[in-house]
Amino acid sequence: AMVPWHVTSGMNGAIMVLPREGLTDGHGNELTYDRVYYVGEQDLYVPRDAEGNFKKYESAGEAYADTLEVMRGLIPSHIVFNGAVGALTGDNALKAEVGEKVLIVHSQANRDTRPHLIGGHGDYVWGHGKFNNVPDKDQETWFIPGGTAGAAFY
Repeated sequence: AMVPWHVTSGMNGAIMVLPREGLTDGHGNELTYDRVYYVGEQDLYVPRDAEGNFKKYESAGEAYADTLEVMRGLIPSHIVFNGAVGALTGDNALKAEVGEKVLIVHSQANRDTRPHLIGGHGDYVWGHGKFNNVPDKDQETWFIPGGTAGAAFY
């Protein structure tokens, strides 16, 4: 029960190993990028008291039994990106200059997710993070299964 508790308490991340020879379009043409951004999507399962208010605990260990019970319901109380509300907005927004090429790595430890670029698309997308596979092309929204990290070249 310790691993699920860590994952559903936001204690997760991703390690993505890029090919030593660099990314290609699946047909041997090199893809170079100017920036890499990581988006970690986390589900949190915060227990509530009898009145429906979120409980507070002195330590994560103290919350363990209640968190496990909420987690078994499989309905997150919160979904955050990069660990906090606002982590990717305002001053924290992912920025690039016009003409720059960006690689976006996205992970979700618990559930399936569907990243979507508003006003753009993934020119090349590796939804399962397998860079040896030919990437999907021109995806506005793509599928990343739970427990997986994917990448999009924009």
